[in-house]
Amino acid sequence: MCLGSYRKKSFSWVFVSRMIGIICFLIVVVLAKILTTLLPPEGMYYKALEGILFANFWLLLLIAIIFFIADIFDAFPFPLNLPFPIIKAFGSIFCIAFILNVFKWIDGSFSTFLFPLFWLPALILIPLLFLLVLASGYVGIMRHLWRQSNLETDTDAEVVHQVRVEETEQPVSDVKSWEEIGAEFRMMLYDIIHRFRQEIKKKQ
Repeated sequence: MCLGSYRKKSFSWVFVSRMIGIICFLIVVVLAKILTTLLPPEGMYYKALEGILFANFWLLLLIAIIFFIADIFDAFPFPLNLPFPIIKAFGSIFCIAFILNVFKWIDGSFSTFLFPLFWLPALILIPLLFLLVLASGYVGIMRHLWRQSNLETDTDAEVVHQVRVEETEQPVSDVKSWEEIGAEFRMMLYDIIHRFRQEIKKKQ
């Protein structure tokens, strides 16, 4: 039993698709660099490419790599997917940094005051966004565990019985795989939730 059935995308699909996305981004940057050779340096398109895309190239690449790593962890079964919300939360912070850089470029090009206007709210938004992304990620993981435990309620007893029979026929080993640890954790969560439901029903 594993949570793989609840993942919309497989590990191989996530890896290939995200790598294709990063490669496409690099191709776009190369094409944009070639395009700048055809544009006048005084033109707005040239300045936009230089000020937004090229000036923030490493930041955008870092954001792409962070979300790539986050999606890779998300494709892993529980509990290997636990770092996914943390990594994604850090990626969201860098996204805000990129937006602020865009505002700064707009201020320098059009004499506006967007960057000073959004700088202070961004300082407040960054920790809130970090906590929101972090919480939503772990809520999603727990929701998958909940759904998995509900679907496997009818078959858990039979599976546990079969596992115990096989364990009596095989030598005992102290080494446990991640799938066994995840299965034990899901069973523990299911027992806690089931007991909690029974207590609520008794009080009613």
